[in-house]
Amino acid sequence: MNETTCGQGLAGNAALPAKLGALMAQMAEVLEIHMKALDLTDDNARKEHAAYRQLAKEQRSIAAQLQATALKMTACRNLPMARHDAKAMVGKEPVGAFKTFVGLEQELATLLQNRLEQDREMLAMMVAARSSG
Repeated sequence: MNETTCGQGLAGNAALPAKLGALMAQMAEVLEIHMKALDLTDDNARKEHAAYRQLAKEQRSIAAQLQATALKMTACRNLPMARHDAKAMVGKEPVGAFKTFVGLEQELATLLQNRLEQDREMLAMMVAARSSG
């Protein structure tokens, strides 16, 4: 039976920052496309445009960093098996940190599930409006 190395674990977990990066990049694209609908003769539209422009820029930067991190994690696949202190791996600090990580994963899953329902409804309305107009 082959034991998974920590490098292989990092590589296997690279999908999380990669997918989060893709999601952030797509959110930036949605904002940028929305900006085209703004009437810039309106003061409020100009404020919204400026805010969206800044947010899209920041989201693209975050997306690029997440993608770069995912690539670096994937590149760790061939790290050799390293010696570990087994007791230290199950101590209070690592268990607590991992427990918090798992809790945040659950919160993210719940957040995404709720958003997905709302976003599907919005998408359906957008498609319906496009079809009728």
